[in-house]
Amino acid sequence: MRAALGLARRGLGNAWPNPAVGCVIVKDARVVGRGWTQPGGRPHAEAEALARAGSAAKGAAAYVSLEPCSHHGRTPPCAEALIAAGIARVVAALEDPDQRVAGSGFARLREAGIAVDIGLCAVEAAELNAGFFCREMLGRPLVTLKLATSLDGRIATASGESRWITGPAARERAHLLRAMHDAVLIGSGTALADDPQLTCRLPGFERASPVRIVVDRTLRLPATLKLFTEAGATPTWLVTSAAADKTVVLMRARLGVEVLALETNEARGIDLAAMLRALGDKGLTRLLVEGGGTMAAALLHAGLVDRLVWMRAPLAIGSDGIAALATLGLGALGDAPRFALIKSEIVGDDLIETYHRGDHA
Repeated sequence: MRAALGLARRGLGNAWPNPAVGCVIVKDARVVGRGWTQPGGRPHAEAEALARAGSAAKGAAAYVSLEPCSHHGRTPPCAEALIAAGIARVVAALEDPDQRVAGSGFARLREAGIAVDIGLCAVEAAELNAGFFCREMLGRPLVTLKLATSLDGRIATASGESRWITGPAARERAHLLRAMHDAVLIGSGTALADDPQLTCRLPGFERASPVRIVVDRTLRLPATLKLFTEAGATPTWLVTSAAADKTVVLMRARLGVEVLALETNEARGIDLAAMLRALGDKGLTRLLVEGGGTMAAALLHAGLVDRLVWMRAPLAIGSDGIAALATLGLGALGDAPRFALIKSEIVGDDLIETYHRGDHA
């Protein structure tokens, strides 16, 4: 099962809108087939593994990280494929929360006389597909906020200098994070200040670049930014107000940018919860946020950050530097967003801490 989970991780960032699933087929103590969800969510892991196993699948056991699907979509049901191949036993980590499946895949397998065991490595499997589960249950992608700061929580000096606070090894890890997410999001302030590419530039991972999303309610960003000029090479979405200038919207669309126009409140701007639901409707399951202090604080204040990856460089900038978080407006400590530390590691000269939100860590 852990081999199946390892295979499933290969789909993180490119399997959406489907979950990232891994499957290992074993017969006579020998692996005869392996598979994982392919880019775009098709083919499914079970179909890939069965294709590799061929006739050896008959009488074998299939270890799969999520319940085999039972519904007809763009691909035939995996449960039926396992039955047709003559699989004798299915060991699955978790039930699929998708209402089109939700136990019916297991039921169909049992009806066909296949032994079914559920729950092996369930905790690891649930974390791996936390994004898919979040979208199924909450209607939005799992949100990971990434911060790269000094020891005193600054992202730049008073003059705005920020390259590079963290070292090369930590920056490589940040690129790997991009590869493992469906999309990366920033606000217009970060786009103006840094003109980032938001691509994955690790050798061999160039095609793993996520969808790039920029939030620009007033359409103040110039068309000369890399996000727009390179939109033809890397999918780029622009989130703006439904009341935004239609001429500018059309100009951005002509550059290859997909525009998501949302209803806004003049006093409060774009409703972040509504924005995340819109991104969930488009199939996103895992969203990495690399925005500045304003975007980070807004998401934290709204309770919309599920994971926090904090990269700390061994240097101090001082109170005149630019803070990683804007004002949260807390009246009491009890109102503060709370997280549980899951992992801490030294990467190069930097410390990388991973946190899960306290209420569903």
